[in-house]
Amino acid sequence: MIHKNVVTDFSSKEYSPTVDETAYVHPLAAVIGNAFIGRRVMVSPFASVRGDEGQPLVVDDEANVQDGVIIHALETEHEGHAIEKNLVDSEKGKCAVYVGKRVSLAHQVQIHGPSYVGDDTFVGMQSLVFKSRIGKGCVIEPGCTVMGVKVQDGRYVPAGTVLKEQKAADALPEITTDYAFRDLNKGVVHVNTHLADKYREMKS
Repeated sequence: MIHKNVVTDFSSKEYSPTVDETAYVHPLAAVIGNAFIGRRVMVSPFASVRGDEGQPLVVDDEANVQDGVIIHALETEHEGHAIEKNLVDSEKGKCAVYVGKRVSLAHQVQIHGPSYVGDDTFVGMQSLVFKSRIGKGCVIEPGCTVMGVKVQDGRYVPAGTVLKEQKAADALPEITTDYAFRDLNKGVVHVNTHLADKYREMKS
């Protein structure tokens, strides 16, 4: 389902989602309002990319939004004026949520703005990212909560971690050659970009 948002005092304009012609949005997924879906993105069943809080949600090229994922934001406008504290700077300008290139959002992940997830990062099943900035090439293992912190490039968050203090975020382990999930995201991106290609072909 791809459709416009409603107009409110926190979303002053009606937007139709921008979905690249090479992306695939499953009929049982919802992409609403001020949302940008990039090239070869796969949006799986029961995912929700709900851009009805004013400023855009961006899912950049070759990312994947798997089954049951939710991407949403806090109010980003009031009576037509942007609420800066609820926005992030990104490669696409200011937005409510930015999901970078070749990012994998595994089953039932929640990304709630203002949040930024850098290129080539894997966010594991049932993890929550809220008011946070995740660097490039990171792994957030399943079942994590990441709130109000910045995670440096190339770090991983062990499964089940509740991460709410910047000091703890700064102490996260680096991804090394012997880290078990170092190359996990490459395979996930490969699978999902090809699924997007083939499902789109089948649809046409």
